Amino acid sequence: MSDAVTRAAELLKNHRESIDRLDAILVYTLGERFKHTQAVGKLKAEHDLPPSDPARETQQIARLTELASQADLDPEFAKKFLNFIIQEVIQHHKQHQS
Repeated sequence: MSDAVTRAAELLKNHRESIDRLDAILVYTLGERFKHTQAVGKLKAEHDLPPSDPARETQQIARLTELASQADLDPEFAKKFLNFIIQEVIQHHKQHQS
């Protein structure tokens, strides 16, 4: 292998190790987030509150879209990702209502 190829392989390995660590952070962060949203769902069910809060969802999407822009992350991707999470949370909240 040439020095350039060896160096590229080492850089690739380093990037992949960082990606693996970040993936672990994402998974544990989502796990923690869902623990809190599950608690919110139970609280809403106990107090007969609706599973969805459109005003909060709109506010969160705007806030996270701005954060995405600041983080050089595609805001449209951030919106899609957050909408996916919100829909999952609402489903969990509906389950608590039953």
